[in-house]
Amino acid sequence: MKPVNSLRVVKIAHTVIWAILASTVLAIPFFGYIGWFQVAAVLSGIVLLEGLVLLLNNWRCPLSDIAERYTDEDADNFDIYLPAWLAKHNKAIFSVLFAFGSAYSIYRWLLAG
Repeated sequence: MKPVNSLRVVKIAHTVIWAILASTVLAIPFFGYIGWFQVAAVLSGIVLLEGLVLLLNNWRCPLSDIAERYTDEDADNFDIYLPAWLAKHNKAIFSVLFAFGSAYSIYRWLLAG
C-alpha cells in the first residue's frame, strides 16, 4: 500500500476511535442523569483505560506513532480528521468534560442512594 493510502487508513481509524471515545465521555453525564449508574461507571472505566494507554505512551496516542511512519507532516491534526484547534486541545477539552461528567454522575448516584 502506498504511504498516502496507509496514512489515510490510520487517520480514518484514529477518527473513528476518537469519535467513539468522545461520545463515551459525553454519554457519562447522560447516563448519570437517567440513573443508569452502572453504565456510567463502565463508560468511565473505558475512558480511564484510554487515559492509561496515553500515560504509558508519554501522553500520545499510539496511532500517532503509526501515522508518523507515513508522513513528515507535523500539524496538530496530521494523524486524524479533526480541525487543528480541536486536535491540539483535545486532551484538555475532554479531560475537563470527563471530570465534570463523572462528578455529576457520582453526585446523582449519591442522591439516589
